[in-house]
Amino acid sequence: MASRGVASYNGPADQRPQKASLPTKFVQGFRLLLKQAMGSPDAASGKRLGSCIGAYAFYDYDAEPIYVGQTWLKFGDRIGRHLTGQRSDTLAYRILDPFEVAELELWPTESLRNDPDKLAKLNAIEYSAYCQAIDQSKYKAILNEKIPPTSEIVGLPRSYRFKLIPEDLREDREHPDVRIARRAETLARVSAVAHERGEVSPGLRRVIVVQAVRLADLAAARLAYAEGRARPSPNAINVHKLVGNVLEESSADEAADG
Repeated sequence: MASRGVASYNGPADQRPQKASLPTKFVQGFRLLLKQAMGSPDAASGKRLGSCIGAYAFYDYDAEPIYVGQTWLKFGDRIGRHLTGQRSDTLAYRILDPFEVAELELWPTESLRNDPDKLAKLNAIEYSAYCQAIDQSKYKAILNEKIPPTSEIVGLPRSYRFKLIPEDLREDREHPDVRIARRAETLARVSAVAHERGEVSPGLRRVIVVQAVRLADLAAARLAYAEGRARPSPNAINVHKLVGNVLEESSADEAADG
C-alpha cells in the first residue's frame, strides 16, 4: 500500500505543489519570521527594515553572539543571502550554519544612505557592534572570518531584535544533541574548505578554532549534565591564547586580502 504520510511523495499526479510548501515546517516557519522581521518598520526612517542599510548581528539558541556584519545596500538582500541558502561567503565557506541562528539584531542607519562619509561611519558602527559582541560573548570571540575595519568606538543607533525560531519547534531544534551534531558538521565542512582550497585566509583558520571551542564547550556541558556535574566554565578554554587578537586583522590577514 502506498504511503499517505506527510513525507510521502504520493500526491495527485496532475497537481504540482506550491513551491512554498516544499520546505520543511521548520524552514517555512523560520523564513516567515525572517520575512516579518524584514517587514517591520524602522521608527527613524519610516521604511521597512528590509529596505534599510546598517549593521546586524546573529545570535544562537543561548543568545550567544556568533556573527556581525554590515550592508550599505539592503538588510533584506544581505541577510537573505546569509540565512536562506543563497550565495554568500559565509555559506560558501561553511562558516555559518543558518539553523544555528536563533535571533537577529539590526542597527538601521538609513540616515547615512546619502552621506558622503557613509562607508566610514557605517564601518565605525559595524566595528562598535562587533566589539560589543566580543564583550558579550562568553568565548570573547565570534565566527567572523574578517574582522571589521578597526574604527573609533561610537554609540550604536537604536536596534531591533527578532526571534527566528518557531516556538513550537524550538525545543527540538535547541536540544543539545541536535546542536552538537550540527556544530560538528559545520566544523567538518569549514575544515574541508581549508583542506580542499589550501590557500585560505588566517581568518578562516581562526573560525575553525572558534567553532571547535564552541563544539567542545557544548559537548562538555552535555557530558557534565549526563554525569550530574555542574557545567564547566567557558574559561576552561583560553580562546585568546588559541586565536590571538580578535579586535583587529593580523598582517597575514591583510596580506591575504591584498
